[in-house]
Amino acid sequence: MAKMLTAHGRHLGRCVVQQTAGLGRGATVCRLHSSPVWCSTFDVKSDDYQYIHKSKIPTMHFQKSLLRLPIPALDKTCERYLRSQKVILSSEEYQRTEKFVSQFKEGIGATLQFQLKDIDKANKHTSYISGPWFDMYLSDRVPVVLNYNPFLAFHPEERPGLSDPVIRVTNTLVSSLRFMRSLRDSVLEPVVYHLNPAKSDTPMFRKIVRWTPSAISSYAAYAQKVFPLDMSQFGNMFNSTRIPKLGKDVLRTYPKARHMLIMKNGHFYVFDVLDKDGNILSPEHIHACVSYIYNDQTPPAKRSIAIFTTENRDTWAKCRDELVEAGNEAALDVLDTAAFNIVFDEVILGDDPVKTYHTFLHGDGNNRWFDKSFSLICTADSQLALNFEHGWGDGVAVMNYFTEITKDLANRPSINSDSRPAPIDASKLVRRLEFTLTPSLEAAIDKAHQNYEANTSALKCDVLEPQFFGKKLCKKNKLSPDALMQLGLQAAYYLQNGETVPTYESCSTAAFKHGRTETVRPATLETQAFCKAITQAQLPSHSELKKLMIECSKMHGNLTKEAAMGQGFDRHLFALRKLAEASGSPMPDIFTDPAYAKINHIIISTSTLPSDEICFGGFAPVVRNGLGVGYHIRDDHLAFAVSTYPPHRDGPGFVECATKAYQIIQDVLTKE
Repeated sequence: MAKMLTAHGRHLGRCVVQQTAGLGRGATVCRLHSSPVWCSTFDVKSDDYQYIHKSKIPTMHFQKSLLRLPIPALDKTCERYLRSQKVILSSEEYQRTEKFVSQFKEGIGATLQFQLKDIDKANKHTSYISGPWFDMYLSDRVPVVLNYNPFLAFHPEERPGLSDPVIRVTNTLVSSLRFMRSLRDSVLEPVVYHLNPAKSDTPMFRKIVRWTPSAISSYAAYAQKVFPLDMSQFGNMFNSTRIPKLGKDVLRTYPKARHMLIMKNGHFYVFDVLDKDGNILSPEHIHACVSYIYNDQTPPAKRSIAIFTTENRDTWAKCRDELVEAGNEAALDVLDTAAFNIVFDEVILGDDPVKTYHTFLHGDGNNRWFDKSFSLICTADSQLALNFEHGWGDGVAVMNYFTEITKDLANRPSINSDSRPAPIDASKLVRRLEFTLTPSLEAAIDKAHQNYEANTSALKCDVLEPQFFGKKLCKKNKLSPDALMQLGLQAAYYLQNGETVPTYESCSTAAFKHGRTETVRPATLETQAFCKAITQAQLPSHSELKKLMIECSKMHGNLTKEAAMGQGFDRHLFALRKLAEASGSPMPDIFTDPAYAKINHIIISTSTLPSDEICFGGFAPVVRNGLGVGYHIRDDHLAFAVSTYPPHRDGPGFVECATKAYQIIQDVLTKE
């Protein structure tokens, strides 16, 4: 079966790159503005209301039998590492690095590899990267905002009667609770990738695997060219929070909690959304509570503890301890245990993509709780986005949720403008949390605001509006759309700066048990050759450029396949380095080599947003002199948003060079 997975690695690679930041199960979902206006009528005790759907296959049915994430061969990792280093190093630097790699492979590296395999054999319930990767996220002391939390925006709700903020939030909350209940009761459809959906996405497939014991169910799926994905992170999605601790944070989940958190003007409101038996309360009941919060006239909080979640993690940990000492432990516990967070934001975005980017990525630190597993942010003009904390999980879980509730909202909204809230006294059901602040906590809040303003005001965003070619033209030329998208980014940077730099594209390894992500390195010798060609005084012919583009596409496809199959070099070297650090011995030269620091100083950090359900998305650069590029390529156009920290990088100049690069690529695709 491992051989079968490898044989289909290219197709699976394309899927899991998309899963990392985009596609869910691949279902076609109506955009919100394209569906007819109607409102479902439910028996609130019925399964039709309580569940987003009821899968015949238990949610975690495949989990036990997923293949384990392989540990790559050391010589292959060294070979792949050198291949990526060669494109960014000078000849002298490369020769030195080549020597260090050879020494590592023949010496201490072999010992560390043996230790890693021993640890892996002793922990067959997980993957070799899962523990170290969680530790990496939770041990980092930088603020989560800008450094880790990304956002994904939903399409505007354009159907009459459904675009009011209270109505949109109520409908989204109900759909989210249906998803949560389906997950908890194990009736949420397992996340799988069908290599040939027409043949395998059928009732017969579901019947076969349903009755196959879970210990071998993944193998039954593989035999039908269906690839289940790891769902271990789904348990951290709801009633989950990252708790700041000195040195290393912790993730905590509270699945028995029944309440919801909504923020407005820096205040925290909570109310129950489940009854004592765990059933979702009626849409009218939830509507009444949401409406009460939205219309509450309490002035904005003068000092909100929300700003603490934007701080350095050790600073926040100390402030949290002081909050507990001041008598706020019970209120903090209510925040931590809530299902998730919804934010009412008074900003009006209109059609301004830059304002949208800043609002959903960081917004007003006084009115966010960035430690929650995820928050839904709704603006005054009813635009909606998801901002999520990255430590608990990756794109597979988030995008499955995003896709499923988008479909549910499109097909069966719970209320509309004709709906009336339940005739209840919501003031007795909704509680606004109060916090006691000491003078030192007030001073810490003021300081946190200063830090937050300094950090967020430095970030700039520029947008390449939808234009040029799309997937159809790429496929017509038998070239990978993602490869050409990445090639354009490489060419843009080269046109602007005259060099090739470390570049990151995330690829999920969710085809394996407790897989996380692997790095695709889009900067290759092949992309560099194309970049040099288009900067010549005399531009090569279209046929010559086409040949270079074909080579770029082939290499990108191979790199994606390697990453998806757990055969990249980044995570493997990361795990070996962690073992070397733990040993207390001097670090191997491969890790102290300046080239290792250089390749991990990611200048161009990229993420694809391929799902049509995503309207917009983004994140900040991972280094001060870097670029954060969230992009999509649709059937007939491409677009991206790039974040920078001027004066370290020139965002408008990058967009201008990208325009030139994609025009050259389009000319080759259309005129060759």
